[in-house]
Amino acid sequence: MTFTGKSILITGAARGIGAELARALARQGATVGLVGLEPERLATLAAELGPGHTWAEADVCDQGAVEAATAQVARDLGGIDVIVANAGIAPIGTVRHVDPDAFARTVDINLTGVFRTVQAALPHVIERRGYILVISSIAALMPMPTSAAYSASKAGAEGFANALRWEVAHLGVDVGSAHPNWIDTDMVRDAEADLGSFEKLRGSLPWPANSYTSPQECVRLLVAGIRRRKRKIFIPGNVLLVHLARVLITGPLGHLFATRVISPQIPQLEREALDRGRSLSAVAEAQRLTNRPAD
Repeated sequence: MTFTGKSILITGAARGIGAELARALARQGATVGLVGLEPERLATLAAELGPGHTWAEADVCDQGAVEAATAQVARDLGGIDVIVANAGIAPIGTVRHVDPDAFARTVDINLTGVFRTVQAALPHVIERRGYILVISSIAALMPMPTSAAYSASKAGAEGFANALRWEVAHLGVDVGSAHPNWIDTDMVRDAEADLGSFEKLRGSLPWPANSYTSPQECVRLLVAGIRRRKRKIFIPGNVLLVHLARVLITGPLGHLFATRVISPQIPQLEREALDRGRSLSAVAEAQRLTNRPAD
């Protein structure tokens, strides 16, 4: 795929990876439709990208808003060749203490929001025989303690992409899922600053799940994957090893590691979260309203 003349819709585009991806694609000749929750940021970014780009405010939890934003982007850009379903949140908390409403909202944003975005834009992508990229996570490939809602929603997003791929192959549409490791963004930095035990827990995960990737490298790999209409994009490339080792990670060997290394750290993290008096729903809602991307 060459990007010149292509129209690309990106959700979660107000900041973070979504915004950087929009800049990278625009530099390569694409016109971009920015969709997100922060109209001032979206308008500023669209102006920065230059003439021809557009933006629309929408919450991916709102079916009507997603449909209206998609219709506007398609109208302004003359169609849609590529969808990047990027909007998401990643609250931290154990199942024992999670607010049920926060768990449900995380799944609604990270999984059902992907469905809403894709279904609304799919007729336009079919018309162009285009490409759909669902931003999943390394958390879909291996257990992430203290992130059950995030892990479940991202695993669901990968399963959604895999099923959709078979459904639309005969229409000339390709579907991929991206699996970033920890990306050095505001969301991750804020979580580690807020909960010191979370930083320690992340560092104790087996390689490569304990390493960081820069936003620049993440965007470079996303652009390369979109260009090649890839089925899987691993960020960084060594996340492929996690994908290949899924059976081992979730089997007896992985359980032995978890019980000896990970499980003993959970009580401290739970105490820190409770001592701060924060409900997970408050954290999740704050992240949603600032549209911070799931990495």
